[in-house]
This record gives sequence, structure tokens and C-alpha cells, in this order.
Amino acid sequence: MRSRLPRRPVDGRPGEGGAALLAVLLLVAIMGAIAAAAFEKLRLSTALAMNGASLDQARAYAIGVETLLALRVDDLIAETPEVTTLAGGWNGIVRQIPLPGEGYAEGAIKDGGNCFNLNSLAEGDDPAALVARPLGVAQFTGLMRVLGISDASAGRIAEAAADWVDADQAPAPRGAEDAAYAAVDPPHRPGNTLFAEVSELRAVAGMDAETYARLRPYLCALPSTELSPINVNTLLPDQAPLVAMLAPGAIGLEAARAAIAQRPAAGWENQSDFWGTRALGGIAPSGDAVGQVQLTTHWFAFDLKVAYKGAELEETALIDARLTPSRVAVRRWGKDD
Repeated sequence: MRSRLPRRPVDGRPGEGGAALLAVLLLVAIMGAIAAAAFEKLRLSTALAMNGASLDQARAYAIGVETLLALRVDDLIAETPEVTTLAGGWNGIVRQIPLPGEGYAEGAIKDGGNCFNLNSLAEGDDPAALVARPLGVAQFTGLMRVLGISDASAGRIAEAAADWVDADQAPAPRGAEDAAYAAVDPPHRPGNTLFAEVSELRAVAGMDAETYARLRPYLCALPSTELSPINVNTLLPDQAPLVAMLAPGAIGLEAARAAIAQRPAAGWENQSDFWGTRALGGIAPSGDAVGQVQLTTHWFAFDLKVAYKGAELEETALIDARLTPSRVAVRRWGKDD
């Protein structure tokens, strides 16, 4: 009986058919992986494009809401041009506006001048030639003392902040200029011009996180070296330290709170009535501080938030109401710290 020989592949080379099949399967697997990666990149690119479009639309809506709030400011000034009071519930009230499609916008107006203006630490018309203002330094020091910051820390921070704004390179007795900042990690230099944002104060010599957090609610960086324009007709009770800083050492925190509580329902009609309140009787601040008290608001701050089709953005804006119509002086995207 004859033995049967094993069948050979057609081409005569044993085992090569399996190798070819394996190569085909490997190629299919590689192509599948490449296709999956390509589809994932396409999906990601599509999502990014949609998010970008939604964010652009949200930003456009924010500008629109900003315009509406500016019109509200103009109406407020037109209604009572001689005084700005809290009447009408405009200060700090959040209003929500539905947007077409999926989204909403929230906006709030508040008095943007009731704060210590960091740029009042210097004076001058040329931002490149500013000189330190002693009254601004004294008021900043007084504000910190009222808030429970030690005399040593308050004096050092106030003088260093004035050196940060002024144009010269000569440090105040407790201040700091280039040499002091060159020795820290990381080394940097003072601005030697106006503060662009309050957050710059974090980099000033002597400042720490705890002190900054305590000060932040009372600070602003107006695009001007004017002394803080405190509108006593819109001050809230928790803003009493801003009254105390007007006459450092002469007005206590309790007296400042009492002065705000004694405000007439329709607001003070002149500065003399404010300084003549029982709580402040007998106090004689400097001439500049007397004029610093305002009865109207010239700066308004906007806080805006827009949510649209999954995209969210926040904006803060500062409105200059000295102009007619009111217009944006500073705009920042993102949450103000």
C-alpha cells in the first residue's frame, strides 16, 4: 500500500500561505488603528472648532450686555445728575438675560470708585514721570491699619507700592526699587508706572497672601492718579474702612460706620453735610481729603458672565461715566481676583 505524501502549496513553498494571511491581518490592524486615530483627531478638531465658535459667540453676547449696562448707567446719571444714590437697587444686583438658543448672560453694576485707588499713591500727568504722593501713602497705610494690619507691615507695603508706581529709582525709607526685587526668586523689576491691575500688588515687597486677601475688597486700579473718589451716597456699611482712611488716625472704624448709618434717605446734598454728621463732628481732614468725598459716581464696574452652548466666560469692565455717553475704560476677560 502506497503512503500518501503531504500536499504541497500550489507554489511549492510550504507554510507561506499562513505567513501571507498573518501579514494581511497585521496590515488590517495597522490601518484600523490609523483610521481610529484619524477619526479621533477629526472628532477633537470638530469639538474644538465648535467650542471656539461658541466662545466667540459668547464673547459677542458679553459685549452686547456690556453695552446695555452702559446705557443703564447713562439713564441712572440722567435721572439724578447731582447725586448718585442707591435708589433703584442698581448696585450689585445680578440680572439674568436669556440668550437665543442654549444660554444666558448675567450682569451686575456696582460703584467702581468706592475703593482705594492704588494709582493715587503717585501724582502727575505723565505715566512715565510720576512722583510719590504722601497723602496717598498715608491713606493706604491708614486703610491697612484699620483692617488690622500691623504698623510695620502697613508702612512697608504702602511705601513699596508707591515706589512701584513712581518713576524714580530712589527707594523710600521703607520702600523698594530694582535692587530689592533683583534679590528675590524669581527676580523682577517694579513697574515704575500705573498699576494695570490690582493683582500686581502681589509682587510688591512686603505683600503676602493673607494681607492681600484682607485688602482686596477695598482696592482698585483706576486708570488715573486721582485720589480715590469716594461717593459717600453709595457706600455700604462694610465699606466703612474707606471713610476711616480719608483722615488716617482721626476717624475710627466705628465712627465711619456711624457716619454711613446717618446718611439721609435721599443722600447728602453737599460735602459739608457729610463732614458735619454727629459721628464725624470736630474732624478736620486735609483740604485734598475734603474734596475727595464725592456725591456722584464717576466710575462704574461691571461683572459679566455668559454661558452659551457649553462655553462659559467671565468679564469685568470699568466704565468711565465722566464721558457722555459712558464708555469702557478697562476690560478684562476672566474672573477678577
